[in-house]
This record gives sequence, structure tokens and C-alpha cells, in this order.
Amino acid sequence: MSLDVAHLPRVARKHYGRYVAAVVVVAVLVAIVVSFAGGQIEWSVVGQYLTTRAILTGVVNTFVMAVFAMIVGLALGVLFAVMRMSRNPVTRGVSYLYTWIFRGTPQLLQLFLWFNLALVFPYFVIPGIVEARTVDLMTPFVAALLGLGICQGAYTSEVVRGGILSVDHGQTEAAQAIGMTRFQTLRRIVLPQAMRVILPPIGNEFISMVKLTSLASAIQYQEVLHSAQNIYYANNRVMELLFVATFWYLIVVSLLSLGQLVVERRFSRGVKR
Repeated sequence: MSLDVAHLPRVARKHYGRYVAAVVVVAVLVAIVVSFAGGQIEWSVVGQYLTTRAILTGVVNTFVMAVFAMIVGLALGVLFAVMRMSRNPVTRGVSYLYTWIFRGTPQLLQLFLWFNLALVFPYFVIPGIVEARTVDLMTPFVAALLGLGICQGAYTSEVVRGGILSVDHGQTEAAQAIGMTRFQTLRRIVLPQAMRVILPPIGNEFISMVKLTSLASAIQYQEVLHSAQNIYYANNRVMELLFVATFWYLIVVSLLSLGQLVVERRFSRGVKR
């Protein structure tokens, strides 16, 4: 026996949990806004220092450091990813050792090690080419570039290796069948296809690199956080200057996120989702 239910009215289900969660979230946000609005923060000071020369110089230095450190990381990442997949046990072992060391130690520690390298090697010598004191060469910029870039290479190598492994092995076999060398196969066949897998995490790593440049303030590199610190040491407006640094980090990261979206769409054309 079947019942005719077509004539019954339709009643939307009540999601009371959603309503409660929304009210709680809004209440928390309002409480946060009210707390900051009523706190001892001079917002006029924040606006005053947003575009000062010292802060803008720090923003430029932050971006420059992130770009160059990421270039170093990408170059090392591709190199050590290929070494990790080599049939040579020596190159595989060196790649594994590199990844193990630089992923296993804090980046701030690595920055201090590079910055104080002169304590171990007082002179940097390439016979017949250059001879100089290490303390003169290892400036805050160079130490930060090496510390951030080499460490980034360890993470990037795993991203690149995962991207290469995502390409079907038949592509490599087909390329070798028509006489392409291993390098040609990697450059023309494997890497272009692997970029669809590699780009999203690399974009995230670049965004993380922008924020990691703040560690360089510990070795006196003048990025945006260090510039803000120098100012609030003088005027004692700590929170105001930290908000200034926060604003610029958010601006740079937002622009990079937009750029990442554009690049990902470019490489994902023709891919069925």
C-alpha cells in the first residue's frame, strides 16, 4: 500500500546549529573590533608611518629578499630533486643528506650560522681569483639570502620531485624511444607537465618566504619588520608600528596570491576538471 505525499507541503529544514555558530562568530568579531577600538592605540600614528621612507624601504627589501631567496631555492630544488631520482647512489645520498640537514634545523639557527661563519672560516679564498675576509663578505643580506634560499631548496626539492613523479612514466619512455636524451626529456617533456602539480605548492612557498624574511631582522637585515622595530625603539609606539608592518605584509601577500591564481590558470588551460 503506497501513500500519496505529493499534496503535502514542503517545509525547509531548520539548521539551528548554523544560526548559533553564525551568532557566536559575529559576537567574537564584534568583541575583537571593540577591544581594538577602545584600546590604547593611536591610529593616527599608524597612518602617519604607513608611507614613511624607512617603512617603504623595508617593504622593498622584504620583496627583494623573498624573490632572490626563492630563485636560489628553486634552482637548488630542481637540482637536488633530479639528483634524488638519479640511479647513482652517491648523488642520491648527497641529495638526501642535504634535505635531511636543512629541513631538520630551524631557519633562524641557519641564519645565525651563516652570519657568524667568519668565526669558523676567517678568510674566503679562491686561489688566483679572490681572497677576502669572510666578515666583510657575509653581510646581513648575503647571510639572509644563503640561510633562507638554501633552506628553501630543501623543501622545494621535495615539491619538484613529487611533480616529476606525477608525470606518467610512459612519457619518458616515448621520449627516449625517439632518441631524446635524459636532459632533453626532462626539460621538454617532464617538467612542462609537472608544472601543473608543482606551481600551487611553489606559490604557497613563495608566500611563506615573504613572511620568513622577518627572521632576517635578527641579523640586522633591514626588511619591513626590522624597520618598524627601529622606529618603535625610538618613539615607543610598539603596537602602532607592528600594525604598520602587518598592513604591508598583508598587501604583499595578497598581491602574490592574485599573481599565483593567474599563473595557475595559465598552466591549467585545457585540463579537464
